[in-house]
Parts: sequence; C-alpha cells; structure tokens
Amino acid sequence: MKQAPSSPGAPLPAGVLRRKELRRQRRSERLRLLWRILVFSALSAGLGYVLLRQGWTLGEPAQVEVIGSAVVSRDQVITAAGLRFPQPLMALQPRQVASNLMGALPVEQVKVSRLMLPPRLRVELKDREAVARAERRTDRGPDMGFVDRLGNWISIRQHMGVLRQGDLSLLVVGWNARHRAVLARVLKEREALGPGLREIRFEPDGSLWLTITQLGRVRLGPPDARLPRRLEVVAHLSRILPTSMKGSPPLLIDLSDPEQPELSMGSKGRTAAPARLLKPRLSPAGAQ
Repeated sequence: MKQAPSSPGAPLPAGVLRRKELRRQRRSERLRLLWRILVFSALSAGLGYVLLRQGWTLGEPAQVEVIGSAVVSRDQVITAAGLRFPQPLMALQPRQVASNLMGALPVEQVKVSRLMLPPRLRVELKDREAVARAERRTDRGPDMGFVDRLGNWISIRQHMGVLRQGDLSLLVVGWNARHRAVLARVLKEREALGPGLREIRFEPDGSLWLTITQLGRVRLGPPDARLPRRLEVVAHLSRILPTSMKGSPPLLIDLSDPEQPELSMGSKGRTAAPARLLKPRLSPAGAQ
C-alpha cells in the first residue's frame, strides 16, 4: 500500500530536516570562505603596493652593490644601467639590466640580483682580459683593437679599463663578429699549439691561417667541423717537427686535409708530410 502524503501542517521527518540543515551550513561556510579570500586578497594587494612603492625601493647609490670587478666602479654601473633614484626595486628586470651592462661595460660576465632585506641591487661582474692584439677591416680601413679569451672585440677606448694578460704578442688579423666562436676555440688551444704562435689570420674568403715560429705559416682551411682535428695535428707537429727536421722550419704547412698534411720547403716545392709525423693516429682524448 502507498503511504499517504503528509498534510501541509504536519512536521517534516527528521532526515529531511538534517539534510536542509547541512545544506544551510555548507552555504554559510562557502560564504565565510569567500569573504576570507576577498579580505586576504585586498590586504595582500595593499601590502604589496605599499612595499613596492615605499618599502622595496632603491633610495640612494649606496644600495647598489658591485662586486668582482677591479676596473668598473659603482658609478659606471649606475650610469650604464640607467638607474634613477628613488627606484622601485621590483620594477627592475635583472636580465634587462644585465644586458645593458654587457653592452656598455668592458666585462665578460654579468649577474644581477634583487635583494629584499635590506633592499639593494647586487651586480656581480667578471672583467674582460685582453689576451691578444687584433685588427679588423672597416669601410674606413683597418681598425686596431684587442680581443678577450672568448673572441670578443675590445676597442682601444675600452682597453683603457681592461685587464691585460701576458705581453699581448699574439696578433689576430681579419677579426669579424662571425669568427668569435672559432677564434675562442683557437685561443683555448693556444698553449698546445706551442709558445711560438704569433698570428691568427682570417682571410676574406673565410680561410684560417696560423703563423707559428717553429712551423712557419699553417693553412687550416675553412673553420668547419674538422677544425678540432686540424688544431690537434698542429699541436702534434709543433712537438715533433722542429726536432725531426734540420735547419729552418717549413715555409708553409697545408692542413686543409688534416689526415694528409702538405709541407712546402721553399725551392723544393710542396711535398706530402711523412706518414710517421702523424702516426700513431691522434685522438682528442690524449695525444702522444
């Protein structure tokens, strides 16, 4: 039999009342949670605004820390970065500041950090070191300067504030921005190539040449993927060729094909290098 519907004035069952009470409590809890979120968001926004505008602010040059450089001063950093005081600290973008400093200062590396307690800007620098003299071709003729170990150009004016390494007897001729990576690789192998490395030359056609006291002129050919092998062979020849040949060094060594070097002995013409000069076959991990 079907249960007769309760009359309009009859009390609701206990289960129905509990469900209604639970729904009411859940709605009330959601409203309280929403209200807390709104209050905390407003407080956070207000506090953040106050800190950004009043608290985390660079108010004077003394709040800019410059470390790691022996030639760049705080004033130079402030000028190069375009800082104005007071300066909201959080409005500064470290990457952009570092990029500005790299383009304006004679430095090799820049790291910029924002520090909050107390508010300050820390700039860590690594000075460039001039390792060789350099010459590049311009529309107005040859332009003299210097290069650092990464192959970056250093003008005469910039060199006034750059550390010097050694006697700068090495000369780089035909410097070009596209040669930086290749030049850096050759400079990295400078000691292995022998103490007599006097010149690194980039010809207009892209060919790379070395002039070494013990070997004479060395043609490395195009600076392609075989460059490491060519430099390896040069280092090998620098060790054994001067002691295995009598008299003056060869006038020219062609390493366009590093596996078959060709030596030019002046009036005797060009001859293939003896096989024993390249045996055993060298490997990048260790040459004998």
